[in-house]
This record gives sequence, structure tokens and C-alpha cells, in this order.
Amino acid sequence: MCAPYVFWTSRTSTNEKTSLIYGGTLERKDEMKISLKTVLLAAAASALMSTSALAVNLTGAGSTAIYPVLQVWAQRYNQQTGTQINYQAIGSGGGIKQIEAKTVAFGATDKPLMHDEIAKNKLMQFPQVIISIVPVVHLPGVSAGQMVLDGPTLADIYLGKIKKWNDPAIKKLNPKVNLPNMAILTVHRSDGSGTTFNFTDYLGKVSPEWKSKVGADTAVSWPGGVGGKGNAGVAASVAQLAGSIGYVEYAYAKQSNLVYTDMINAAGQHVKPTMEAFQAAASNADFSKVQDFYLVLTNQPGAQSWPITGTTWVLLRSDSPQATNKSAVQFFDWALKNGQADAEKLDYVPIPDSVVKRIEAAWASELKVSP
Repeated sequence: MCAPYVFWTSRTSTNEKTSLIYGGTLERKDEMKISLKTVLLAAAASALMSTSALAVNLTGAGSTAIYPVLQVWAQRYNQQTGTQINYQAIGSGGGIKQIEAKTVAFGATDKPLMHDEIAKNKLMQFPQVIISIVPVVHLPGVSAGQMVLDGPTLADIYLGKIKKWNDPAIKKLNPKVNLPNMAILTVHRSDGSGTTFNFTDYLGKVSPEWKSKVGADTAVSWPGGVGGKGNAGVAASVAQLAGSIGYVEYAYAKQSNLVYTDMINAAGQHVKPTMEAFQAAASNADFSKVQDFYLVLTNQPGAQSWPITGTTWVLLRSDSPQATNKSAVQFFDWALKNGQADAEKLDYVPIPDSVVKRIEAAWASELKVSP
């Protein structure tokens, strides 16, 4: 195939001029000479074009919880390597469907898949970051961290049993807060969501009624309320609707300046959503004793543990082209080793180095690739 440009040197009695024309072929005509310099320029241009043509693009879809830090990683990685990460934050359920349908190079989910589904769809999963979910409210005169809720009360709010903000159960937890006589409007995810899975899993652990009537999944039959698409959609709805309560990944609460609540944890202690509380819960994450890195971190023990903590997993296909998996593994390995500071700035808990080594071993054994 001819190079997409023409170099030639046209000579006159007074000067010599070099020209570059795109879209032609390399020709030599009467009274034309190709200088060594021109040939070298052509080779350099061809190398640049070849490099551009080989630039890698990775497509992914899924979890909205990981999106704030993933976009930071993607931007930094693109600047360093030229690889472009095209990620659609469509919710964990959508990410699972997309990777199972082979329409993306990777999926991301805050709900881990059981081994049978992984084996059936030729997938492998590994943890990428630990997330934390917080209740957020929109109440007049109430600021961030001023209120506290416990699990059973939160479950009764979402079950529709507690209908007003000045209900005795809420007042008992918040005797010094001026709670309004206002109806409660619950906001939940309208899409398939790993954030919903972790939130409903937590409610099921603290409320037998929730477990029996609603259960835990990426999508459930909500007793009432309104839906928002993605963490961003729930955050926007709560910001707009007075009297509302929702649940979002903590980075969205911070970015949207939402009023979050404190929580009473499994040890009966009042805890605030801080990096220390998230790390305390994450310290119980022992991925060495589970298959496929399957581990749910809600309602962890410990006096300092934040109760609604989870993990975002990345899903890859074992039958994807090896070059695709290698590019994906290189990016996620870079993020695991070089993106810790980015994660912590957004209040995610990085995956420990010991777990990173296990992840790299899983890539080698299950995907036959290494970073």
C-alpha cells in the first residue's frame, strides 16, 4: 500500500523548495531529486502515523460508584501511555450484561458474581477499589453529619413504616436536632446497581423484615419512593427534593455537597463517614480465603467500622483476545499501583499490596497474561 503522502524537490535556477502533499503516491519525475533529508522526513512521518494507528482504546461499562476515581485514572493513564479508556457509567447491572454479551473489554460491578455465573460466561473478577455508601438527606436546617441513623431505623424508613422526620424513632437517635414535621420521600436507584446491592444487603442484615420482604440485589421491588439513574441521579434527586433521603457512594455526596448522616455501626458505636472508618471496615477484607475474590463487606465488626462498605470488581473475559486482556490488565495494574493517592483523595480505600499480588497471580493463571 502506498504511503499517503508525496515528497518531491522542485529545482529552479535560483532556489530549491521541498513540498509535502497528502493523498498521493511517491513518484519520481524528470528533473526531480529526492534528497536524503526528505526521505528521512517521510520515514519519521510514517512512524508517527503508525504509532497513532496503533493507539489502544479500551471500552468498559458498569458501576457508577467507581466512576469518579476511574475517570481520574483514565485521564492520567492516557497522558502517560496514549491509551484511551472509554467507560460508560451505566450501573453494575448494565456492566455485567455488557461484558457477558461481549460488547465491552471490561465490566465493573459493586456486586460480586457467584462462581457459577463466572464459569458459565467465561469471566474472571478481581477487586479494584473499596467503596463506602452513605445515607444523604435534604432537610431544612440540618447540616452534614448533624444527624445519625441506625440500621433498623433506616430499614423502617425505606419500608415505609416511618413516614415523617419527627417520628419518635428518629427523634430518639437525634434528641438535639430540630427535626421537621415533614413527610419522608425515599429515593433509590432506578437502574441495576451494585450500590443498591450493598445498601439492601446491609438493610437485610439489620432488619429481618427487610430481608424477608425485599431482600438484596442490584434491583429490588421497592416499597415506595422515587428512582434516580446512577449515583449521580440519586444525588441530583435528593438535592432537588425537600424531605428526601437517598443513598450514594461517598464521593458523590462530597462532590454534590449533600447532607450525609452518621451511622450506628454493628458494634453499637456512633461513627462518621471518614477514611478512618472506611479503612476500619476494609481491614476485615480477607480475599485470600474466598473463591473469585467474592466478599461482601457490609455491617463489618469493629468499633470504628463504617457499616455500609463494599467493593468494586472488574470483570474480564477469559475468551477475549489476549491483546485486549493484556491492555486491560496493564491499565488496572497501573491503577492498583499508581492510583492509590487518587483513590484516597476521593475517599476510596485502595486495595492492599498483598491483594494486588493475588490479583496478578489470578491474571496469569486465568487469563494467561501479565502486566
